[in-house]
Amino acid sequence: MGQDGFRGTEIDTSRPHPARIYDYLLGGKDNYTVDQRAGDELAAAAPEVRIGLQANRAFLQRAVRYVVAHGVRQILDIGTGLPTSPNVHEVAHETAPQVRVAYVDNDPIVAAHANALLSKSGATSVVLGDLRDPRAVVDHPDVRRTIDFDEPVALLLVAVLHFLTDAEQPAQIVAALRDALPAGSFLVLSHATGDFADRTAAQAVYNKATATLSLRSRTEVERFFDGFELVEPGLTQVPFWRPDTTPPPRSQEIGVYGGVARKTV
Repeated sequence: MGQDGFRGTEIDTSRPHPARIYDYLLGGKDNYTVDQRAGDELAAAAPEVRIGLQANRAFLQRAVRYVVAHGVRQILDIGTGLPTSPNVHEVAHETAPQVRVAYVDNDPIVAAHANALLSKSGATSVVLGDLRDPRAVVDHPDVRRTIDFDEPVALLLVAVLHFLTDAEQPAQIVAALRDALPAGSFLVLSHATGDFADRTAAQAVYNKATATLSLRSRTEVERFFDGFELVEPGLTQVPFWRPDTTPPPRSQEIGVYGGVARKTV
């Protein structure tokens, strides 16, 4: 029996999981044959996917440095995926070692890495939870142990909302999480889009996975920031959000938007 009372035998290896596909495409080892096949199909359907995932990861790291530099000392990362070094707490601790991080994911194989993460930072918790139930995430005792919702929080929704369908009301989910945050908090969000190429074939890969892929336009992604104020340069393709190096070749093809915004009231 693991954290949150989840048995390892309940891990579903019959269908690919987005977190494990992501891990495979980033060169990780915490995935199964079914995830590898899906990753290969995805790369064939969207040739820029690997550089896109790397760019998304780099965006996450830059965004974490930004919010920590602006005073945030606690981070709630929902849909964290499998650990990929440097992890969020490692990036944050480069600037401020006292930053606390609560990781949340709905894949039990992610939760299985909790002990390794916790052994490195007593201010880190890993919770098995589902973005589709934001109140349960916010009220989870391990989240509450790590996060004080009376103080500013950086909410990370990085490459996760596109796994929610419109019927699952992602905008209302983000609004519920926003309303749990005090003024001075930040939202860090990235989201896949079909604005730059037809990615119908890539979407089809996820039809066999544990979550489908909902590509959204720039306008649709911007709506997730309602109630926040976007910081410069606003919502951009992830390689172009405050780059600290020259964006990689083919960056214009990357179909992932990213942005950071602050809750002012």
